[in-house]
This record gives sequence, structure tokens and C-alpha cells, in this order.
Amino acid sequence: MFVQVQFNNGYDTRYRLLRLKYKVNLRSSRINTNMKLTIAKCLFVLLFGFISFNTWAQEITIELGPDEIGLNETFNIKVTISNDKIKSYDQFPEIPGFQKQGLSQSSSMNLINGQMSSTNSIIQYYKPTKKGRFQTGSFSVKINGNDYASPGKSINVVDARAAQRTPGLFGPTDDLFGGTQAEPEFIEIEDDAFFASTVNKEEVFVGEGINVSLAFYMSETNQAPFQFYEPGRQLDEMLKKIKPSNAWEENFNITSIQPEKVTFNGKNWIKYKVYEAVFFPFSEGEINIPSVAWEMIKYKLAKNPTFFGSNRLEDFKTFYSSGKKIKVKPLPPHPLKNEVSVGLYQLRENFTDLQVQTGEGFTYNFGVSGEGNINSISPPKANQIQKLNTYDPNVRQQINRGNGRISGIKEFTYFLTLNEAGEVKLADHFNWIYFNPNTEKYDTLRPKSVIRVVGESKVNQAISNQRLGGIYDLIELEDNKLLNQRYKYYFSLFINLLLAASVILLAVLIMKKR
Repeated sequence: MFVQVQFNNGYDTRYRLLRLKYKVNLRSSRINTNMKLTIAKCLFVLLFGFISFNTWAQEITIELGPDEIGLNETFNIKVTISNDKIKSYDQFPEIPGFQKQGLSQSSSMNLINGQMSSTNSIIQYYKPTKKGRFQTGSFSVKINGNDYASPGKSINVVDARAAQRTPGLFGPTDDLFGGTQAEPEFIEIEDDAFFASTVNKEEVFVGEGINVSLAFYMSETNQAPFQFYEPGRQLDEMLKKIKPSNAWEENFNITSIQPEKVTFNGKNWIKYKVYEAVFFPFSEGEINIPSVAWEMIKYKLAKNPTFFGSNRLEDFKTFYSSGKKIKVKPLPPHPLKNEVSVGLYQLRENFTDLQVQTGEGFTYNFGVSGEGNINSISPPKANQIQKLNTYDPNVRQQINRGNGRISGIKEFTYFLTLNEAGEVKLADHFNWIYFNPNTEKYDTLRPKSVIRVVGESKVNQAISNQRLGGIYDLIELEDNKLLNQRYKYYFSLFINLLLAASVILLAVLIMKKR
């Protein structure tokens, strides 16, 4: 007995299988339970090895539909793989004059002369749009990571004709049970679903956050089967349309689509959020969130389900969200209205009362926390006080994205020194102005921290430790030898005489020319 195996490199390898015939006459009175278990294990090993060996005999074929079909019939491209599963596949080709109708998958198993084999198929259906002769052209389909080519064929589409039974539609299963199967009829189930974009505000101030989300909704009573179709690619295309150019985006970066139960209009829904972000507009005017399309795989179900073959047909349905418009208002008049942050903020400090020695350095944290565009928070304004020495702050920020809002903290850490004893209120030194959209007013955050400085004055010591710069930096570099001022006088006299002689010579030359 020979089995021919065709691999991807095109070479045929023949393997000879030796049939081993075992005759086992077992009598229950002569063997015990242990013997039965041993025989069962041996049979299982032989069967497993036989099946494993057969799975090597993989072959992929591409079958094209009939040469002639009616206008009311469908053409199909069928890819069949023997003794393996279809793990992945690429898009089937487009055919001029035809429209893709969806995909279906089928599988079968045969047991002939003690040998078991299986086939798995994927079928792409095409519906003709007009009569005429059309060419598929040569094409290739990627199955399980490998490309398989077909030369194509010519298809003649004629007038619509009465439906006929298609013999052998289910392949070997027809012979297994006797008779043939008609082409299954698929019906579309009415769905109760929609795709929508939502915003939490229809009017905001410049710099105020707007939450925007896109989600697919399906009622709990929905019976139509859906599946997401390339959500990453679709989302990339949508973001190019909905992202406003005059706003800062804080994306929630949804990595997996999770169901969420919601209730509105007295009905229970399952919400699948695909995108969420908060936009902070830079300027007044209007932000438009356009209507966008979202495509879902919607399966058609077989009208008469069967045990073998596919009982559902892959199809597509496109949903459209409604557009949104958000009005952006200017901030009220203020000298700093183009510089302040907008949001709901509070001040966080690392101490309220601190006692230090004169000349002793310490750190002070001016933290702005709350809801708003944390990235846009600028350092507080510092008023220069002679006895308080400050340095540029270190900055740390943390942004939280959740519950439909952007919140967090931006912390400015200062290193301070005081050289005079006394009480210093940091409210006299730091302040931070922002706009509160809820009250529609400007507000100021001022520290409550008080520093009590004790010890002797360190002002003179601080001055002596400071780098004076300028001429003082040259003291160590200049020569300490005295210069003779008489040489300087003679040099100046010589230069003056030389200049006078040059003038007289020039005057003489001019007189001679006349």
C-alpha cells in the first residue's frame, strides 16, 4: 500500500506502509483484568500512532465554482486542506462583476478500509451583479501562512434560472450517509444593536476637558450573532477623522474590548467600548466629531441546520455613529488668561509648620492635584524675598485615566535656605492661578506652610560664599608685578609724533601736485 504526500516544496515523497494484521482471540475465561488493560493500552498506542502518521499527509487544493451560473445563483472558491485544520487565511480575491457574500467553513471525516482521513474547507461565496462573461484571473490565497496559487477561470453569467440541487456539496459525507445534500439556505436574523459616539459636554471653556467615547451596543435580548472584525485597523482609520487639530488628546489606550452592562431608556444593553479619550481644546470655536463607520461580522444562520457542514454564513454589516458638535467658549478677561490652566485643582504640600536653623537647606513640595490637563500645569509664580533663597524646582507628574476623566498631580520640589531668623510664610513667596470651569471664576492656590527660622544671622557668611564673578575672577590670574608708568608716557609720545609726521608729509605731497 502506498500513500503519496505533497509538501510545499513541490516534491512527492512516497512512503510504504506495512499492514500488520493481528488476530487476537480473547476469551474472557482465560485472561484477567490486567491482560485486558494491557491490550487496550497497546491498541490505543497503535491507533494514536496511525492517526499521527496520517496527519502528515497534508494537501491543499483550490476548487473553483462552475463555468456557468444564473444571475440568481452564487459562484464560490473553495479551499480544502486534508488532515489538518485551517488555522489562518488571507482575504479571497475580488472578482469583477461579482460581490462577496460571505464565508462558510465545513469539515468532514472518512473511514475507508480501516484508514481515517479528514478534510477542512473554507468557502468564499460571490453573487453576480450583472450578466456577461467574466475572468477571475490568476490569484493566490494564503492559508496557514503559505501562499497557494490558482490559474483562475472564465465565468459565464446567464439569466436567472430555477434553483437546482447541488450534488456533492458536502463532499465525502454524501457517500457516507447516501444521497446528496442541497445547498444550504441561510437567513439573516434581525439584530438589536447600534454603534454610537458619546460626549459628556456640549459646551466647554478653552482648556476644559471633553470626554469622547465610541462603543458598540447590543441589547441583552439580541439574537443575531456578531463578531468584531479587525478592530485595530478600523480604529486607526477612525482616529484620523475624529481627532481635532486644535486640541490636546489624552487617550485611555483601550487594549481589549470588554463587555459592560448598561441601562438606558428602560432597557438593558451590553456595551463594548472601543475608544475613549479626553480632548482639551486650545482655542475657542467649535470641535466637530464626525459620523464614522464601524464594520462588524454578522452571521447568517442556516434555515435547516445539519449535523455536517456549516450552519452559519459569515457576512458583514456596517453601523454608523451620529456626529457631535461641541462649542468652545473663551475664558473671561484676565491678564493671564492665555497662560493659566483650566480644571478643578487643590494644593498639596509636604509640611505645614517647619522649624529650621539659619543657613540650613530644606525641600518644599508645591503639588497641584485634581482634574484637568495635568501636562499643561506650569510652575507657581515665585515672588523674590531677600531672605529666602530658592533654586529651580524638580518636577514630577502622575496622570490617572479612569471613570471618564483625567486626573493626577504635578509636583514642584524646591530647595530653600534662610539666613535670617524669624517667621516666613510661603504664601508671600508662592502662588498659582487657575480657572475653575464650575464656578466660571479664576482662583489662586497659596501655600499654608509657615517656616520658623532660629539661630544666628548667616547673611555675611552667605555673601562670602557667593561667587562674585567679573573682575574678581581675574585676581588669581593677573601678574602682581608693578608696571613703570614712564615707559607708558614715552610710548604715547612716540606714537603722537609719528602721526604728526604722517600728516605733514601728506600735506607736502598735495602741495607739490598743485
